[in-house]
Formats: sequence, C-alpha cells, structure tokens
Amino acid sequence: MDSKDFDCGYILVENGKIKDIGSMDKFNELKLGDSCSIKTVIDAQNNYVLPGFIDAHCHVGMWEDSVGFEGDDGNEMTDPVTPHLRAIDGVYHMDRAFIEAREAGVTTVVTGPGSANVLGGQFTALKTYGRSVDEMILKDPVALKAAFGENPKTVYNEKRQTPMTRMATAALLRESLAKAKEYKKMLDDYNDDPEENDKPEYDIKMEALLKIINKEVPLKSHAHRADDILTAIRIAKEFDIKVTIEHCTEGYMIKELLLEEGVGVCLGPLLTDRSKIELRNQSIKSPALLSNAGIEVAITTDHPCVPIQHLSLSAAMAVKAGMDEKKALQSITINAAKVTGIEDRVGSLSVGKDADIVIFDGSPLDLKANVLTTIINGVPVYERENNEKL
Repeated sequence: MDSKDFDCGYILVENGKIKDIGSMDKFNELKLGDSCSIKTVIDAQNNYVLPGFIDAHCHVGMWEDSVGFEGDDGNEMTDPVTPHLRAIDGVYHMDRAFIEAREAGVTTVVTGPGSANVLGGQFTALKTYGRSVDEMILKDPVALKAAFGENPKTVYNEKRQTPMTRMATAALLRESLAKAKEYKKMLDDYNDDPEENDKPEYDIKMEALLKIINKEVPLKSHAHRADDILTAIRIAKEFDIKVTIEHCTEGYMIKELLLEEGVGVCLGPLLTDRSKIELRNQSIKSPALLSNAGIEVAITTDHPCVPIQHLSLSAAMAVKAGMDEKKALQSITINAAKVTGIEDRVGSLSVGKDADIVIFDGSPLDLKANVLTTIINGVPVYERENNEKL
C-alpha cells in the first residue's frame, strides 16, 4: 500500500516499528547494526503480506456482541448535542468482536458513538489488541461525530422535541459551532490579555468543540442522502472546519461535487438490506463509481451492521461490482488511515510506521483465503496454525 509492491520481499521489525522493508535479494546486504538482534523469523513464502486492515467507521465495543441493552453504550438519547462524550468511556475492550477482528486481519478500528444525536461525541482509533482501552489507543479523539437526516429526526420526533426536521438539525449544529467560535475568541482574548478580559466559564461541550474549530480533528458526518451530504459540506465551509462523509450512500449520485470539494469518504456498510428510506438508493457499485471518479474511498463495516470480520469481504464484493482490486485493498488500509488522520502510524508497510502486519495464504479478496498471522505493534496476536487467541 506504499509506493512499491514486492514479489519476494522482507520486512524487518524492531521495537514495534517497521525498521526496513525491501526486495529479498538485497536482504543479505542489509546492515542490521549492533543494536538489532533477530529473535523471530516468520517465513511467509508463497503468502500475501499486507498492512493490518483498518475500519474507518464502526462501533466495535460500543454495541457489545450478543448482549443487548446492557452492552449498548453508543447513543445518549437524552440531549441532541453531546460532543463531550468520549468513546473510550463506552468501549468494552473484552468484546468478542476484537478477537474476531484480529482473526480477520483487522488491526485498527475507528470506533465511536452512533447517530441518534446531532452531535454524538468523540470517536477514537484503537488497535484491536490490548489489556485495556488505554493500552489500545492509537489516537484519541480522532473525530467528532455529527449526524444528519433520518436518525436524529426519528429519535427526537418520538420525544416531540428539536430536532424534528432537517432544518432543525442543521440549525442546532450551526448554533453549537457558533458558540464554540465565540468560546474560543473569549479564551484567546483572555490568554492574550488576562488583565483586560474575563476568562470564560468552563464549558465541557465547548471544550470538545474546540477540537473541531481548531481543525485538530474532522467532523465525522453521518449522511446517507445526497442533500444531507451537501448540507454537511455547506456547514463545514461556513465554519472553515474539516469534514468527512460517513456512509455516503447516495454519494455516487453527486460524485463530481464530492471530487470538487475534496472531502474524505467512509463508504458503507455495503452488505446490508435497504432497511430504511435513506438506503433506497444503496448500491454495491458505489465504491467503483466513486473510486473511478478519482475519490479515495474507505470501505467500512459500520459494525455491528456488518460484523467486523467481514471488512475484507466488503472490499471483495466491491471488486466483484467493478472496483479495481488495488483500490479495494487501499480502501481498507491506506485510504482508511488517511481519511481518519492516522496515516503517520498505520495503513501501509512503510519504514517508521507501526508493525501492524497481516499474512494471508491467498489474496485477501478471495473468499477462500485465510489469515495465517496477525501482528500488532510487532507482536503476533493471532496465529491460525494453533488457533490461539492471544
């Protein structure tokens, strides 16, 4: 997923990072250095070696496997504006889904709150192995969740409160962003001249939104319909903030506009029925149509909508529907890393990046292919040979 593929290559890992990578015929010339002692050699001859897969939008650990209400911690449906909620406080790190992710070669999940609220909270990027959420964190927060269209409308219509329309959803978002800009101005004025300006009273919601206003993270915008996608882009331009489009179901219908705006696209889930009105134009051809138009697509499962272990299957089905194979692999590796702002750590087999590596016995886009070994931070965390779930 970097600049070059190797038909026969090597990867040298040290201290959890990729130290060197290249063609095997040059390995004997490699100066390992006194500090490097090779303790483990994995012979992956005749297999496929790729960077660990990344799901750029899911809810792993937020909706626990087979639990029900007790394990459903993704939507705080009591207030439409909850940007201060943090996924790391809701993720169950011992959820079976993390094991199944590792078994399928998924080494990073970008997980967080659902789409009940206009502003639902902060997403986090986690490795799929660790003794605690705190040990699994790759980047936190990685984005702040917003939702447009049917979901917040449905939730708050039942409560007979705002927002019950798309207008109200947009208005609440604008109001929150405007307040955050004013909060930032008051903080800046105070820091510039504390004698002449009062420090604003601490506001946990505004503190969370500062990350958006300061462009530290994007607004991860749930939007299926074309009009909702364009509303998200419109508001992002108004407030000069970064935005990514999540789900993007009707994005292929406005692909030229998406390309012009240069927004990141997290596309999926692809393997579901058209369970609601906003999905009536869902098409498995969407990844091909968007990528062929020049848009870098990240394919997602939206777990548990599609179980996390079917991330590569989602990419394979996109190929069957016309997507280029290399682009499909990029959609669950480097593209997923780029759209979530973690490409400095993961997404490709590159010197200096985390040693998150997966070995297949065939093409990962082949349904019959198996994951042989999954490595996270240089440590094997799954090995098919003895089926140990480490």
